[in-house]
Amino acid sequence: MVTIGMNYEVREGKAEAFERKFALVLEAMCKLPTHVHTELFKSVGAPGRYLIVSEWHSREGFDAFIASEAFHRVTDWGASAILASRPRHEVYGERASGAPMGRCPVAHAAR
Repeated sequence: MVTIGMNYEVREGKAEAFERKFALVLEAMCKLPTHVHTELFKSVGAPGRYLIVSEWHSREGFDAFIASEAFHRVTDWGASAILASRPRHEVYGERASGAPMGRCPVAHAAR
């Protein structure tokens, strides 16, 4: 299993369009056998900032998704019309099947 954080900064006035497009991408992701679960979070202090936390059965599954033609069509559209900057992807944790996941870096930092 692998957990990926995808950070997006959206242009002013484009939040609704970003959220609609995310819903379509999420539908496609949910059909992939390597996808586990994904959530979208919006910053309270900076409304144009979003975090997508996505769990996958393997890093290879995630890499195949972001290398896909469908993902590139969405990101090309977003880059020209919606996004204020290039998205940043971070690996939060990887584990072998059945092995316990380490502490979440966000939860650990909050203590």
